[in-house]
Amino acid sequence: MEKIPTLFERVDRFKVLDRPRTECAWVFAGEGVATEKLDGTNIRLTVRSGQVVRVEKRRNPSKEQKQAGITDGWYVDAHEDLAEDKWILAAAANTDVSGWPDGEHSCEALGPRIQGNPLGLDKHICAAFNLFPPVVADVPRTYAELREFLADFDSAFAPGHLAEGLVFHHPDGRRAKIKRKDFAR
Repeated sequence: MEKIPTLFERVDRFKVLDRPRTECAWVFAGEGVATEKLDGTNIRLTVRSGQVVRVEKRRNPSKEQKQAGITDGWYVDAHEDLAEDKWILAAAANTDVSGWPDGEHSCEALGPRIQGNPLGLDKHICAAFNLFPPVVADVPRTYAELREFLADFDSAFAPGHLAEGLVFHHPDGRRAKIKRKDFAR
């Protein structure tokens, strides 16, 4: 699982500058579509015949692993006996996967006990990145316009709550992201 690049170069305190990243030039050229970025926990569900048969959580490389050249994260199994996995397992159990195709689906686990529940959800659920993403039309593509757009961008997933940001998807599989909190205020 590769890390999605941020649209703009970063500076101290992880804020972005009005300097597009070279590898994201396609976004500024108007290519690809934008979807809402959801603020939860990255997990992967394996589905067979409309049933969840495996739940995995994302692990990111440690500082030492990054220094050794390991940059991309990976998934490990979630376990019922680990307190840290309780809410992602609840999200998996509350998600209707009966219409999902067989396979592995990277998802965002969301809900009352995950990441402070910025969307104000009543129960834990999973949103699959590859199925029914909340596409956002007419998204601006400059630094100033994106900063203004994201300042009050209402979540399509949970109306009345601010969206975390946007993920741009190119037809060839490339992605790029920007979050509201990336901009200095």
